[in-house]
Amino acid sequence: MGWAVEDFERSLAGAARATVVAYTGDVDAFVAWAARAGITSPAGIDRLVLRRYLAYLAARRYARRTIARKAAALRRYFAWAERAGHVTVDPARRLSAPTGDARLPRVLSHSELSELLEPASAPPRTAATSRAADERRVARDLRDDAVLELLYGSGLRVAECCALDVGDLELDVAAVSVWGKGAKRRRLPVSRPGVEALSSYLERGRPVLAGPQSPPAAVLLNARGARLGARDVRRILDRRSPVASHPHALRHSFATHLLDGGADLRVVQELLGHSSLRTTQVYTRVSRERLVAAYESAHPRA
Repeated sequence: MGWAVEDFERSLAGAARATVVAYTGDVDAFVAWAARAGITSPAGIDRLVLRRYLAYLAARRYARRTIARKAAALRRYFAWAERAGHVTVDPARRLSAPTGDARLPRVLSHSELSELLEPASAPPRTAATSRAADERRVARDLRDDAVLELLYGSGLRVAECCALDVGDLELDVAAVSVWGKGAKRRRLPVSRPGVEALSSYLERGRPVLAGPQSPPAAVLLNARGARLGARDVRRILDRRSPVASHPHALRHSFATHLLDGGADLRVVQELLGHSSLRTTQVYTRVSRERLVAAYESAHPRA
C-alpha cells in the first residue's frame, strides 16, 4: 500500500483551492523525505519520525510559518489516513510547530486609500485609439473600481472576491454572500460606493469584457473574458495603488480601521470570517500600536 496522496487530495474537496494545493504539496514533500529513509507508506510513520522531519525543516532554515503550515498538512493527512484505514493510530495528533509572528501588510493611510479608491478617469480620446479599445479600457476601470471597493469596503479575501457569482449579490439591500475558508458561507454588507461601483460595472463593464466562453455566473472577468484570478487582482493594485502594496492590505486596513473606530472585536471576527478570535486579535495589536504612535507624536506630554 502506498501513500494514497491523490485520495487524500480528493478528501479536501471542501477546502479552498489554495489550501488543497499547499497541503498536497506539503504531503508530497514529506513522502519524498520519508522515501530517502526507506519509509514507503504511512504505516511506517510514528511521532518520532514526524518530529525529526520538523527538525529537518528547521535546520534547512524554512520559515516558522511554513513549518507550521506543513505540520498542519500532516495533521490533516494522518487524520484522514486513520479514518481511511491506512494507519491504525494517528501519529500526527496534536503535532505542533512554532507559528512565528504573523506578518501582516502595512495598513494603508486614509489619504492613500482615498487615492486608491478614487474612480478611474478615462484618458482623453486620441486618433490612435479605437472606440472598441476605449470601451474595453472603461470596462476594465469599472471592474477595478468594484474589486477595490469589495476588498476594502467589505473586507473580502481575494479568493472570495474572485469567486463571486451574480447570485451572490444583493445590491438592492447592499449585501453580498461569500464562501470563505472551510466552506463557510457568510453575508456581508456592501458600502454605498461599493454598490454604485458594482452596479456601474455590471451595467456597462461586464458586457464589454464578456465573451462566448465567459462563465455566465461569474461577476468579475479579466481581459480574456475568464473569471478574474488572484494575479489579476495583484495587477489591479499595481496599477492603482499610490504606494507599493498587496491585495490583502485592503482587508487588513478594513479590519484595523474598524477597530480604530471602536468596532467590537467579535463583530470584526464575524465580518472577516475568522473561525478563531485569536486570529482577529492580531488586528487589535496593530490598532493599539497605531494608537500609541498617534499619542506619542501628537500629545505634548508624551
